[in-house]
Amino acid sequence: MSVETLSEAESIELLHRVLSGYRNDEDDDLLELSRLCARLPLALRIAAERAAARPRMPLSELIGDLRDEAGLWDALSADDATESEAVRTVFAWSYRGLSPQVMRIFRLLGSHPGPEFGVQAIAALVATRPTEVRRALDTLAGAHLLEECGPDRYQFHDLLRAFAMDQAQQEEAAGELTSAQHRVLAWYLYSAAAASLRATGSYTLPVELEPLPRGVTVATFDSHRAAIAWYEAERDNLMAAVRTARSLGMHRVAWQIPAVLAMIIADREPGLAWLSTQELALDSARDIGDRYGEAITLDNLGIACRHLFDLERAADYFEAASAAFRDVGDRPGQARAANGLGVVRIFGHRLDAALDNFRQALETAHELANRAFIGFFTRNVGWALLERGELDAAEQTLREATELLQDLGEPLEVAESLTLLAAVLRQQGRVQEAREVAESALQTAGELGGKLFEGLALLELGRIAIADADVGDALARLQQAAALFWRVGRLDLQAMAWNTTGQVYVMAGRPDDADQFCRRAVAAQRERGDRWQLALSLVTLAEAVELSGAATEARTHRSEADGLLGEFHDPVARAVHARVLSAMEA
Repeated sequence: MSVETLSEAESIELLHRVLSGYRNDEDDDLLELSRLCARLPLALRIAAERAAARPRMPLSELIGDLRDEAGLWDALSADDATESEAVRTVFAWSYRGLSPQVMRIFRLLGSHPGPEFGVQAIAALVATRPTEVRRALDTLAGAHLLEECGPDRYQFHDLLRAFAMDQAQQEEAAGELTSAQHRVLAWYLYSAAAASLRATGSYTLPVELEPLPRGVTVATFDSHRAAIAWYEAERDNLMAAVRTARSLGMHRVAWQIPAVLAMIIADREPGLAWLSTQELALDSARDIGDRYGEAITLDNLGIACRHLFDLERAADYFEAASAAFRDVGDRPGQARAANGLGVVRIFGHRLDAALDNFRQALETAHELANRAFIGFFTRNVGWALLERGELDAAEQTLREATELLQDLGEPLEVAESLTLLAAVLRQQGRVQEAREVAESALQTAGELGGKLFEGLALLELGRIAIADADVGDALARLQQAAALFWRVGRLDLQAMAWNTTGQVYVMAGRPDDADQFCRRAVAAQRERGDRWQLALSLVTLAEAVELSGAATEARTHRSEADGLLGEFHDPVARAVHARVLSAMEA
């Protein structure tokens, strides 16, 4: 938001408000002070805070100091005085009033990757104990050179950040400035790895981190929630750290930060959130010929494109990742890429191919005796069997996967497995048992703050409520699910929740409400190009408009669904197609 230069009267009013209770100055002196600050709000505030901190010093002396500072900047500038020079004058005037230690911390702050930061990151940047850093940051906030924006968190005004960086380049030895940047980037890398280990466990591929510089203490996390809270607070800084590392030629750090965060990003972020950053990471891995880093980053890009429903591009990334993992002899990576390709194909409802990919990944996991991968890939085999309508085999496989994942201590993966198992039980007509299993999944996900997994459990509970003809419970669950899917950027799942809500309103005999939700689902699926889910949404929309008496429109929607369903040949697709054809003939 742009803030205009204040008038003389407004400038004096601002100064009076800040100085009230500290000192009582004449308006003429305040007017001169405001002139030297070019009547700019930020500069006025900083100057006023400095005056308030020196209540016994005549304002004329403070004005003299500021005028001397202005003369210095004028001597260094070939142009007439400008607003920007007035701001720099006030910054320098306030900066030179700091102690040498606080001055050093202030100027090094300019090299932090982002404008907002925590105490621990700055302790790494300046290689100083957190208690001393906190005192210095509080001093800077008191002088309005920083703003406190949360517990132990501070942020820079863009102009002050630029001023700090300018001072660092003038006053710090080049080697020290580079060392400070390396320290803070290493802190972000190692802390991200620690957060990922606590939050996502064993599915993240191993990364041999860059050596940790001396003077850096890595963040630690005593719970899953603490790790996720740290990630959410530092998300923007982590992305900025990748860009900064690449610009400094620290290419291993640039690809390693998103690599260690792979599963946190996959489970919590929209596909676009990290896409450009991951592309930079891929460039860095390629610039230094790091084939393993390239493989991991290609796999991460496959996940991002899959969430964007750019399935062709996602498949290309996973196939490229598989080739890169093969080149470096990394069989766990090959198994992971095969599994990723299977998820792409299940998203496109190509179930035979998906099942083949999952079984290939599972076979490799057994050969490697990798218990974590065995649990994950067994779960995904059960998912594919569920989608194919092979309910008995799916139940057996998902129960096995759930037990494996529980033994491994992977609670969010257990929650997803239980949600799939609940869907099997519901389709088998075991509604009460399905509800108990889904509630267990919801509780587990909720305890860990796994929003995506909570949403999946709520969507299934909505479907269970439909099977139990409980309209109120179904609508409440589906509303919560849709909100969570929106929060994590999973618009595909949000559209599924809308379509299922349309089914509830059809069941309740409320065609107008059903029509509204079904059309939203159809529009979303059409925009994404998801032909399978579009067909299902068109079927529900046809039922909604038919309920309101629009038989011709219902036939139009069923005709489009007929054309789409003809592309799919699995048992579930054939059954849905048969119902559509029967309705068209009625």
